[in-house]
Amino acid sequence: MHQLQRDEAQTRARLIDVHHYAVELDLTRGDETFGSRTVIHFTARAGGDTFVELKPAALHTATLDGRPLDPAALDGNRLPLTGLTPGDHELRLDATMRYSRTGEGMHRFTDPVDDETYVYTQLFMEDVQRVFAAFDQPDLKAVFALTVTAPDGWSVLANGLTEHLGGGRWQAAPTPLISTYLVAVAAGPWHSVRTEHAGLPFGLHCRRSLAPHLDADAEELLDLTRRCFDRYHEIFEEPYPFDSYDQAFVPEFNAGAMENPGLVTFRDEFVYRSAVTDTERQTRGMVIAHEMAHMWFGDLVTLQWWDDIWLNESFAEYMGYQVLSEATRFTDTWTDFAVARKGWGYDADQRPSTHPVAPAPADVPDTAAALLNFDGISYAKGASALRQLVTWLGEKDFLTGINTHFTRHKFGNATLADFLDSLAHHTDRDVHAWADAWLRTTGVDTLTPTVTDGPDGWSLTVDRTGSRPHRIAVGLYDRDPAAGHPLVRRERLDVDVPTDGTARTFRGPRPALIVPNDQDLTYAKIRLDPASAQAALRDLSALPDPLTRAVVWNTLRDMVRDGELPPTAYLDAARTHLPHETDLALVQGVLAFARTQIADRYLPTTTLPPRPEQAATPTDRHTALGTLTSLSREILRRTEGPENGTGAGLRLTAVRTFIDSATTPEGIQDWLDDGSVPGGPHLDPELRWRILGRLATLGAAPTAALHTAIDAELARDPSATGREGAARCRAALPDADAKEAAWEALFRTDERTALSNYLFTATATGFWAPEHHDLLRPYVARYFTDVPALAAARGPALAEAAGRHAFPATFVDEETLRLGETCLAESDPTPALRRKLVDQLDDLRRALKVRTAAAGAPPTTR
Repeated sequence: MHQLQRDEAQTRARLIDVHHYAVELDLTRGDETFGSRTVIHFTARAGGDTFVELKPAALHTATLDGRPLDPAALDGNRLPLTGLTPGDHELRLDATMRYSRTGEGMHRFTDPVDDETYVYTQLFMEDVQRVFAAFDQPDLKAVFALTVTAPDGWSVLANGLTEHLGGGRWQAAPTPLISTYLVAVAAGPWHSVRTEHAGLPFGLHCRRSLAPHLDADAEELLDLTRRCFDRYHEIFEEPYPFDSYDQAFVPEFNAGAMENPGLVTFRDEFVYRSAVTDTERQTRGMVIAHEMAHMWFGDLVTLQWWDDIWLNESFAEYMGYQVLSEATRFTDTWTDFAVARKGWGYDADQRPSTHPVAPAPADVPDTAAALLNFDGISYAKGASALRQLVTWLGEKDFLTGINTHFTRHKFGNATLADFLDSLAHHTDRDVHAWADAWLRTTGVDTLTPTVTDGPDGWSLTVDRTGSRPHRIAVGLYDRDPAAGHPLVRRERLDVDVPTDGTARTFRGPRPALIVPNDQDLTYAKIRLDPASAQAALRDLSALPDPLTRAVVWNTLRDMVRDGELPPTAYLDAARTHLPHETDLALVQGVLAFARTQIADRYLPTTTLPPRPEQAATPTDRHTALGTLTSLSREILRRTEGPENGTGAGLRLTAVRTFIDSATTPEGIQDWLDDGSVPGGPHLDPELRWRILGRLATLGAAPTAALHTAIDAELARDPSATGREGAARCRAALPDADAKEAAWEALFRTDERTALSNYLFTATATGFWAPEHHDLLRPYVARYFTDVPALAAARGPALAEAAGRHAFPATFVDEETLRLGETCLAESDPTPALRRKLVDQLDDLRRALKVRTAAAGAPPTTR
């Protein structure tokens, strides 16, 4: 298949204007394919040749202005249109298209609970071609009119309000001018909750088997939606530009959500069927706010080419957190951003695959290159940069510039230069120079305070490694137990780096703790002066503000990753401070890093239980897991008694970590048998599958008995999530036959029998248990042999999943590194797989360096 080149898109945009699509989809043709008819009205400005894109199972007919075109002329995904004359044209195409099992194009899913089938579109980047013919680039906007024929009993959702015409035919109201990748259809026997707000119909939709769970949360979801909608109308002058606002929770969705105008699609894990923490509810709220921001920035005003994807994602990421904090009960969103999201950006920005937030157009020459930039830089770093821009520019001028941008470019396309010109119109500050420093560069700056004691006081400077200007707050904290906190803030300084390079001198004693980037207003790694570092390790939980604590935890995390702090010192800090931590986001973020990175990658792995000749040492994984289970028990003890939102969330987080870290079946097997953790929570399906997965990993019973237990649990929970849990558990069994069966399923390439995207991920995450290294070692070489063909056969979504979840990440050794580098050099992996392999191998090198540095570090005090 051809990848659209940027210069090709520019040439086509100069040649034609596209006005209107009439699309007819027939979803009644069976399980494998559907019918697709498209009529496109467009104008050629001059004579010439171009092409239309389509990826059909079969192209039956095509006509241009009534003149038949040869379907055999279809070259991959391009049908040539030659000899165009200036003026208006009509293109008609009739094709049969394939349903997808990878979340790309028109995804089809049958619910194992009730055998009901659902289909939905995900047309991002170039996947519209899997559903209907299109001039597929974002700057050829048009009006779309859709008609869908669906089976009896189905309802059809689309970008505009839909009407049932009878006989299974549904018609959607024509859209305003939108880009091809934003067209959306979702069809099936949906369970719907409908209401009206601000004169517009609002709706929530999910598959029928999830109806009780959606109904239980419907008021919360609608309240968040209303509040965010109203807040956006307070800060944006342009009104909401579409005729309705539907939110559909769809199965096996690849992303968190997609900003289709009028019909936002979400992964249906956001319809909670098991207990979640309040922080997880906050995350769901942020995604709602994020996607709603796209209605203006992305849908109303759309990027011209994919080099400006950050204009969509960074803006929505920033606004999602900000609006949620301003308009809802979730007022502490930036703490969650700091501890759970920002590291995604820092990690991506330190790999060889880093790129500027706003890459040069030449660096995004085609759609394949563009797809790789949907990462922590375009989301987390870009949002951090915008937060710094607001700090530097002022929120009033920032929002005034945004509103000018919407007015100038509504229902059109815009570039970074357009965005900056809109901001510059309302400020005397040089936003173009700011953008050059922040958006056109790569890497992470490091800010380090230097404290000098003098005869009458002390002085402070903040040094910078890097090139960006930073406006930050520096927090000064004193130890004062009488105030109820061992640490209280004396003062918060506003500091511009590097222009405030001269020392600031203060009278009196120096603070016990100095925190650069207090309130996390900029994007930079932070280092503490030696005295502050000791105070942080000793008194971190005593800092009064959770966002300040998040900055310090991120500092410790970065120091571990850079080999400056032993992983065991981070574990010691977690053991010391998490029992006293009340912020759920911090507890979840710290435990996640400790469990997945420190225990599984940064510390040596031993077989569980350790053999006599390999007794556990203070620095190995076995001891780290013991620390995490002890810490989890301590949190459980602290939260005993009547449950409240925070206490219940802390208990649930501790229970999850205890299960995932258990080194023996004792305890978790009792929980499973009893159906409850003493003192709560009761075991819901998610916890039961989690326990069973850990028991399988540990080989808690003979393989046959574990298979029987998995089958019994699947009979108890026959849902799609249950199927994923069973696949994960079977792949986790310490049995040669089970591993081989899982491998065969993972690397099957026949789309009729291959795993769906979700079942693939579930199987892969169960497979690579560190406890099974001896059993799994032969599969390391097989991975690098087999994965290129899998990626080539099944496309970029599965390639990304195979690179992320099926990679042998726990084999932290030189041989894995050598095999991976050979694969990159000799196997010609697809662009999506290549990017994931480059990132995984860089993380592997970092893990090796962390282990080497830790091996030479003095033992920590226990």
